[in-house]
Amino acid sequence: MGLRVGLYGFGSIGRLIARMALERGHEISAVVDIDPSLQGRDAGEILGLPEPLGVGISKEPAELRGVDVVLHATGSYLDRVYPQILAAIDAGADVVSTCETLAYPYYRYPRLARLIDAHARRRGVSVIGTGINPGFLLDSLVVTLASSLGVVDSVRAVRSLDAARRRLPFQRKIGVGMDPGEVRAKLERGELTGHVGYAESVLLIAEAAGLRLERVEESQDVVPAEMDVESHGVRVERGRNLGIRGYGAGYASGREVVRVEFHAYVGAEEYEEIRVEAGENRVTWRSTGTPGDLGTAAVILSIAEDIGGRRPGLLLMTDLLPFHPRFR
Repeated sequence: MGLRVGLYGFGSIGRLIARMALERGHEISAVVDIDPSLQGRDAGEILGLPEPLGVGISKEPAELRGVDVVLHATGSYLDRVYPQILAAIDAGADVVSTCETLAYPYYRYPRLARLIDAHARRRGVSVIGTGINPGFLLDSLVVTLASSLGVVDSVRAVRSLDAARRRLPFQRKIGVGMDPGEVRAKLERGELTGHVGYAESVLLIAEAAGLRLERVEESQDVVPAEMDVESHGVRVERGRNLGIRGYGAGYASGREVVRVEFHAYVGAEEYEEIRVEAGENRVTWRSTGTPGDLGTAAVILSIAEDIGGRRPGLLLMTDLLPFHPRFR
């Protein structure tokens, strides 16, 4: 049976989620977005459907009342979207959000995490942050692969993608074509986000394994072009910025035991690679690359289809996984 879905956020990701929800047999029952140019218009028109959906886009979260699940896709930082999450909870529906820092909110926003958990429990609904990354490729998939070995020494996961093949808003947030010094300064000031979620992925892996980390590090930096680079119609001149490269690392017993890396720049090879070290055994898994936006929508909907009947409160992806690797 299909779900009655409410969309909170109807930008490019929200629309992709909506299209996939319809393809999977769900009903779009409400759409909320603060963009004045969208309000009052039929969601089907915005999606380019041949027929109207009969669902007008509203700025009022109260329109979400009566849906089974709210699929939330507006921002990366929990402190900025916290009121939206509360409003979605107040609608009496489960909430599945693309907010990267909600994937493991106890790291950056422990107080907000506790408040969300308490509010969701009172309302009898479940809340979770997930997506392709964090949520799947650099954490849940790592946990699953590492669980095939007895006692793990370390894990390393890399996601690499060609930024030229991604949508323009993504290219902008990693500073493609800009002066590298300007990008670095904007990253430090928070004017550009780059990738959000290095530490969250590290901590999700540790959570699944019952691993107590001594510290977590994360960093990202620009990738200046050493020569003119062109890929999929995007050209970056020598000396300009191709994109970003970053990492998150978790340490235990004085050594690095968990490492995740994200490479996103014009001309980068497309792949994901996960390496698990366990004594004399080593397992390496490698893909040919995952479409990020499509993957995000698919993961969001998979979790939405599973979350009904889960315990009320704030959930992590590790609460849904049956696998729990152990580290040496």
